[in-house]
Amino acid sequence: MNYAEAINKRYNDLAGTDCCLSCGKAIQYASPRPGEVCVDIGSGKGLDAIRLAEAVGPSGYVYGIDIAEGMIRAAERNAMKLKVTQVKFIRSDLENIPLPAAVADLVISNCTLNHAMDKQAAWNEIYRILKPGGRFVVSDIYAIYPVPEEYRNDPEAVAECWAGAVTREEYFSILNNSGFKTLMILEESKPYPKGKTEVASITIAGHKTSGKCCCV
Repeated sequence: MNYAEAINKRYNDLAGTDCCLSCGKAIQYASPRPGEVCVDIGSGKGLDAIRLAEAVGPSGYVYGIDIAEGMIRAAERNAMKLKVTQVKFIRSDLENIPLPAAVADLVISNCTLNHAMDKQAAWNEIYRILKPGGRFVVSDIYAIYPVPEEYRNDPEAVAECWAGAVTREEYFSILNNSGFKTLMILEESKPYPKGKTEVASITIAGHKTSGKCCCV
């Protein structure tokens, strides 16, 4: 089983449960505005994407991105149940988001980006899809110590939302290399055990400046 298959299987299994998959409060800090285009990366059952859609109103739009087919179906059912139409759920990996450059005013994500096999590519995609001046609010985890290679190379451990975590220093290096230079830490937990390592949860906000080409 490869990484994508392991992640897809785990989250398909969780799609019909009430399990909380959050590691932060990205949605609470996001402050979506009427008319904005928003993207929720790792949208799961669609609850945060639906909240965004209700906030941006009929003149705005929301895209929910998730790799798990079961989560996409659950999100579509929830949107239909709540009669929210200005939202679309797309099945995709994190490194190749099928949206045009400079489309989003706001990107949010909650405990998802640690799953990316190429985290630099995933953050480059966030930078690419944001409009100049657009902003992100991301909740994620980082590893207190480097995760041993035997676990980093284990697809099921990565799918369990711990073995794919990088250290805090590496996380911020990836952000800077993507083009995000001005960052704000909105919340950060103390270390706690997860799987066979220690992690911390963090919520980070930042914005895309207008000085770099949006197609990078």
